[in-house]
Amino acid sequence: MLFWIIATFVAFFIKGLCGFANTLVFTSILGFGVANVNISPVELVMGFPANGIQVWKNRKGLKPSIFVPLVLLVLAGSIPGALLLKNVNAQYLKVFFGIVVVLIGIEMMIREYKELPAKNSRVGRFIVGLCSGVLCGLFGVGVLLAAYVGRTTENSEEFKANLGAVFFIENIMRIITYTVSGVITVESLKMSALMIPIMILGMFTGFKSADILNEKRVKKIVIVLLIISGAMLVIQNI
Repeated sequence: MLFWIIATFVAFFIKGLCGFANTLVFTSILGFGVANVNISPVELVMGFPANGIQVWKNRKGLKPSIFVPLVLLVLAGSIPGALLLKNVNAQYLKVFFGIVVVLIGIEMMIREYKELPAKNSRVGRFIVGLCSGVLCGLFGVGVLLAAYVGRTTENSEEFKANLGAVFFIENIMRIITYTVSGVITVESLKMSALMIPIMILGMFTGFKSADILNEKRVKKIVIVLLIISGAMLVIQNI
């Protein structure tokens, strides 16, 4: 139980601070001794209200022009994803996407320190957005999605609002899928209910920490976390 409490607090503290990476953190901490089939449904049930809280807190930054296309891409990601899973090892896909995330994060960090504006090619954004949708739709991992949103939003409020909106809708679809397939069980719901107070505490501690830090520092933390998350994705699958 202690590991569940630690994993929940740390994962959702990061979520409150940066707006993402709770899934990777939660899974990484518990993955040493708990089967993934028991981790994912609990994280999903907790992540759903957490994303709702994130969107509500940052609702002034919501832009339909950003999150609506991404929602469509995430939902569409399950189509090519199904074909990829039949023909390509899922681990190879995660390694590939993890490398892409690291490279994007490094490029974003260089631009941040040189104070150069990001180049927003429509074609480039579409390609990265589609890949984001495939990764999130297949595995529920939003690292590349976070990298994409980080390049299309102007501040942390917009980043958290629009990323949270995509995750919130994606969570609804996965909850339906997990319920129908029997992945979400009575036991996972009980564990989620026990951990929700810890999730809320972690989230609001993260929110307060983000309010204390200045905008540029939070953005740099987000970029560093992107790079670490991408590296973790690679390491976990090689």
